Order: sequence, then C-alpha cells, then structure tokens
Amino acid sequence: MRVVFAGTPDAAVPSLDAVASSSHELVAVVSRPEAPAGRGRRLEASPVRRRAEELGVPVLTPGRVKDPDFLDDLRELAPDACPVVAYGNLIPADALAIPRLGWVNLHFSLLPAWRGAAPVQHALMAGDEVTGASTFVIEKGLDTGPVLGVMTETIRPRDTAGDLLARLSTAGAGLLVATLDGLESGQLVAKPQPAEGVSLAPKIEVDDARIAWERPALAVDRLVRGCTPAPGAWTTFRGERLKVSPVTVVAADEVPGDITLVPGALLVTKKAVFVGTGTLPVRLGTVQAHGKKPMAAADWARGTRIEVGERVGDE
Repeated sequence: MRVVFAGTPDAAVPSLDAVASSSHELVAVVSRPEAPAGRGRRLEASPVRRRAEELGVPVLTPGRVKDPDFLDDLRELAPDACPVVAYGNLIPADALAIPRLGWVNLHFSLLPAWRGAAPVQHALMAGDEVTGASTFVIEKGLDTGPVLGVMTETIRPRDTAGDLLARLSTAGAGLLVATLDGLESGQLVAKPQPAEGVSLAPKIEVDDARIAWERPALAVDRLVRGCTPAPGAWTTFRGERLKVSPVTVVAADEVPGDITLVPGALLVTKKAVFVGTGTLPVRLGTVQAHGKKPMAAADWARGTRIEVGERVGDE
C-alpha cells in the first residue's frame, strides 16, 4: 500500500529504513524544517530528511501540518497510511482524515504508560524494569488512540536514555512494518487503551535535569541516566554549571576513611570523586565543566584543585 512516513530525529531513521525496505510503496517523507544545531547554531536538515534524500524519496517540510498547501500535497499523494515516529508536530483533524487507514504512530512505551514527548527518559527516571514500544492510531488526544501492536524491552541496570532508545528504535522499526502489514491484510484490529495505568511523560527541560543531591542515591542515579545524553544532568560547582554523566552508587564503607558524606559533599581520592546524597554516596564518572571538554572526574578534580569542605550543588 502507499505510505507517507513522518519523522524527524535519529531515533526515527531505523523505522524509515524498514518502511523503505518493506513491500509498501514509500511515496514521500514528512519531516520538520531545518533547525539550528551544534555550537555554531547553523541550520541543519533533520536526520530523517537527510536519510530520505539518500534514499531518493521526496521530502516535505511544512512549517505547520495544517498549512493548506501541505494538506493539498498530502491529498495528491493519496497515502493509504502515514506511519509516524517522533515527528514532533501535532497532526490536525484535516490531516488525520486524509489516509484511509490513518496515521500510525510508533511510540516508545507500553501505552497507556508514559504518554508524551519523553517516554524513555521518564521510564528510566521512575525506575521501571520493563518498557517497550506500541503502535497506535493517532487521534485528537495525546497518545490516546487505539493500540495496534506492542513489543517489550527489559531496562538494564546501567541503561542511559540513549542506550534504551537505540534498542527501542531498532526493534520498534520491525513492529511498525508488521503493523502496516496487518493493516493492509485487514487482520489487525485496534484495541482501545485501558483507562487504568495512565502516566504522562512531558519533555525533559534543562531545569528538570538538575541534580538534587538530598534525594536518595538511586533517584540521583536514575535521573542522570534518564537525562543522558540529552538534555544532560547537571549540578553547580563554585557557582558554575557542571554537567554530570552516569554515576555509580557505592556502599558507605567503600568511601575511603569511613567518612560520612552529607548531600553534595565531595571527597576526592587519587582515582575517584565521591559525592554524598540523601542515602548512599555516589562515585562520579565523567564530568564537563563550563567551557571545557568532558573528562574523568578524578582528572577534573586534580585540575580544579578542590579544597576540603567544598561541595557540588552550591549556588
């Protein structure tokens, strides 16, 4: 059947490749317009657009999906279905009505859990042990449409959001194509989402990624992993922002000198930097000071010449 794929970031590229390699006819791709990226903030095409151009597939980049010109283009393409992966724009009713089988979204959670823009990050931050991906028919509500297919994925103890999203985007691509196959054959029946178990996953803003050292060590660990690689967990040191990569929770007796560390307190040894939390201490991995490159915490501490009594989380 004829399909128009909609997506924007790297996480959508495996699905684009899978749809392009499937038995379905990929007639066009829809992606967000060019946006500033990198240190120079130069305008760059999205990963999905770049991949579509490599595949020789026409690309549409409407500023708004409700633009009449885009809607006319979509009607002329006459898609049977529009598979969607992390497109980043709401689909208005006029656009939803164009494909006869609807817009089919691949969402990286087990719906109705973690509806919203950041399901992978929120699953990690909440300490979930299992997550997955769902395909569903887009309707007016936020990720509320009837579910077509589901796959599960175990969350590993040291997973970052980047690690988990990479696995889900790869495995989810197969689920998306299987869903399109089932819709084409007529054998797939959408099931309404249950009213119970709903949780929301709004976008993680920079302020949300600030580490509160008075929280339990497990919560600190989950926050940092959930915010890696983006937007990046952070704290402050000497009044400047310090970006923090995944940490390791350690037992109290693993801290040299049997010292009790209060939340935010630093202990520096030759090979490690420990920080106190509301429960157990954590060992820092890689950190990145303002204007500097990422480096091992011990190297940062030596170069910074941390004094006794200094702490992170200061203002």
